[in-house]
Amino acid sequence: MTQSRRRFLKTGVALGLASLTRSRGLLADAPQDAAVTPRLSQFGYGDVTLLEGPLREQFDTNHAFYLGLNEDSLLKPFRQRAGMPAPGEDMGGWYDNATDFDPRGNFHGFVPGHSFGQYLSGLSRDYAATGSKPTRAKVERLVKAFAPTITSKFYDDYRLPAYTFDKINCGLIDAYEFGGESSALAVLNAATDAALPHLPKRAYSRAAQYELPHKDEAYCWDEPYTLPENLFLAWQRGAGSRFRDLGVRFLADDWYFNLLADGKNVLPGKHAYSHVNAMSSAMQAYLVLSSENHLRAAINGFEFLRTTQSFASGGWGPDELFRKPGSGEMGESLTKTHASFETPCGSYAHFKITRYLLSVTQDSRYGDSMERVLYNTILGAKPIQKDGHGFYYSDYNNDAKKFYHPDKWTCCSGTFSQITADYGISAYFNDGESIYVNLYVPSRVTWMRGADKTVLTQTTNYPHEPRTQIELTAVNPDTFPIYLRIPAWAGPRTSIAVNGKRVLHGPEPGRFARIKRTWKKGDRIEVEFDMTTTLEAVDPQHPNLVAPVHGPLALYSILPAPATVSRKELLAVSQVAAGSTDWRGETATGKFALKPFAAIHDEHYRLYMNAQA
Repeated sequence: MTQSRRRFLKTGVALGLASLTRSRGLLADAPQDAAVTPRLSQFGYGDVTLLEGPLREQFDTNHAFYLGLNEDSLLKPFRQRAGMPAPGEDMGGWYDNATDFDPRGNFHGFVPGHSFGQYLSGLSRDYAATGSKPTRAKVERLVKAFAPTITSKFYDDYRLPAYTFDKINCGLIDAYEFGGESSALAVLNAATDAALPHLPKRAYSRAAQYELPHKDEAYCWDEPYTLPENLFLAWQRGAGSRFRDLGVRFLADDWYFNLLADGKNVLPGKHAYSHVNAMSSAMQAYLVLSSENHLRAAINGFEFLRTTQSFASGGWGPDELFRKPGSGEMGESLTKTHASFETPCGSYAHFKITRYLLSVTQDSRYGDSMERVLYNTILGAKPIQKDGHGFYYSDYNNDAKKFYHPDKWTCCSGTFSQITADYGISAYFNDGESIYVNLYVPSRVTWMRGADKTVLTQTTNYPHEPRTQIELTAVNPDTFPIYLRIPAWAGPRTSIAVNGKRVLHGPEPGRFARIKRTWKKGDRIEVEFDMTTTLEAVDPQHPNLVAPVHGPLALYSILPAPATVSRKELLAVSQVAAGSTDWRGETATGKFALKPFAAIHDEHYRLYMNAQA
């Protein structure tokens, strides 16, 4: 932990200025404010519009796909397990209510209906972002059709009750908060009554679950330690006080959060995605309970993730497991697996924890980490196929290729809908008096500062071009600061200009640059980034296995490529043309091609090359 972060925790800085989302209070229990409010507040989904570009294209593709899912098929496992008529075709894959599952080889019917809540959540967020009436209508139909299927029998002999209930909880609170469905909290209370008899007494670790009696090992893969985040959010949105109590009950303090808070790296050996996802539960515990122990756990846990578990892409968790630092296992994974990073799930968890930590600490380096995961992992995910086959793993093997998971409707089919919906709310923040630009993406944000309306429109081809332009539209001139994230990798020639006049040269990397002035309609901010290429080793035990990284962008060598290059040659790689996604390098034996992950289609590639001095 850095000295500045230790000071932050010790001094207990007042974290005011922004309020968390308030509930509409339709139930008897009044909606509750969290005990702590972050320094920075997210914008609403409808406040940010993604403009033409790769993020918007991926968002639109996912929105249309999930909007088109057959509702009878989505509800079929719930209706079947409730003994109701169940029209519609089976979804297939993990989603079906089937009996032929075998943890050793056949995942058909692994977790019936597991991702329903995530599809509902993603559609609710899509509606909030777009105002699409068909999307709003689908959210309403799904909630009302799901309600009569609720029964405790659903969880009889069910492998992952906490996992699926967590997704249902998330979907229903999002349907209420973002989808405008007023009945959703009442439905959630009924769904909670049905699930509670089947939930464990506390947040058992996976190791503890293996020690309990079980029919097969899949019953030991449940994730009760991820429950508190959405339970605390349900309480804040007015679902009732028992959700706060349940959030406390399922905090993984004894075997996870307390140890992380004490600075002990307990990540190795744990399932990667779910334990990063659980860090967001620690952040909600901090916000709701004023527990600085949980804040320390999240800060330390993420620091262990960033410094000991991450590839140059920002991805982590080869074969879905954290690795022991100092073991060389990260480098060894390059020849042992093609399952290098669980991409939609991992990116969703990564975006959440970095938003929480950025909001609370104002540390722009969390934005740097989010940006790296965006450009080098999720933005390069293949679109989900009509039959439910989805992009699951990013591959960093020495002979890598993009591929679809062999099973239909995996967990990543659920988080894929949520992560693309969250692109907009990850781009900008505010503290009530100032606006913070976190991601440099084509977008428009509308900010109401009291009665004053300000619109910022960002035009950019970043990171393929090292610049962005932000134009302001304000009804009346107004004086306030705008903060621009200056990445930690930014070189000394980075500069900021307003209306063509340089106002800041060489802003401090790894911080937000502050520009305060009286802004008027048509003002234009231009940021020019000094992007250099560096080489990042996969781990200390394999110092010659390095990936070229240009600014935030990891560059993948397209095969065939030289078996060995010099560091000088790898540092000299360059774009074919300004703004291009095609890069080239040259050795004594010939030229080779490189591309960023999002530009790779069916080519074979490798992230790390053997580079000698």
